[in-house]
Amino acid sequence: MSPRVLMVRNAERSGPGRLLPWLRDEGLTVAELAGPEAPADPAGYDGVVLLGGGFLPDDDAHAPWLPAQRALARQAVAEGVPLLGICLGAQVLAVAEGGRVEGAYGLPERGSCAVELREEAGADRLLAGLPRRFRVIQNHRDQITRLPPGSTHLARSDACEVQAFRVGECAWGVQFHPEAGADRLAGWDEAALAETGLDLAALRAEAQAAEPASTDSARRLAGNFAAVVRAHA
Repeated sequence: MSPRVLMVRNAERSGPGRLLPWLRDEGLTVAELAGPEAPADPAGYDGVVLLGGGFLPDDDAHAPWLPAQRALARQAVAEGVPLLGICLGAQVLAVAEGGRVEGAYGLPERGSCAVELREEAGADRLLAGLPRRFRVIQNHRDQITRLPPGSTHLARSDACEVQAFRVGECAWGVQFHPEAGADRLAGWDEAALAETGLDLAALRAEAQAAEPASTDSARRLAGNFAAVVRAHA
């Protein structure tokens, strides 16, 4: 029986993208649930993926399922169930474990952006084999401004100090979007970006140019997470 992964979708437009077929190609069975349907503990699953969304991880009035999702993250850490939090999912993990997230903090990151591994990532199982600097799709203006106590800071960028971290042995948060390729930008709001001084056509061209290497890095990350899930199962 193949290992089972719970994938939590927090917003309709923040889907699993290429991560879903990649994890299935790695021999995992993926159960995708909307945020309100997700359980508060990982019982019955060998891994958990928390996807993104355009709100803060403690905005319970907007997303009333967030307390259960924070409980899910805490329980996964406590039980050693592999967890991957992406963007909002990373922030949920950070807040659940005692970190801090601030809205509209610093400079937003949009499009294909460079991320740099820290020295601590050298022995990390999720980021093993990734280049020291790699490009990934970003789309956020909120940031993790304090990591959970005892966590390991793994990656940064010029605009956002916390790009990746690990809690315990096998719970990770990444601020960037390994599930999103350059095609994700096709659905972005050109007028809204222009109001902030950004040119969507230029962002798309830059993302397309970086796509081959960016896809290689994201695919390796997905394979690494799948390997951790299989080892746990």
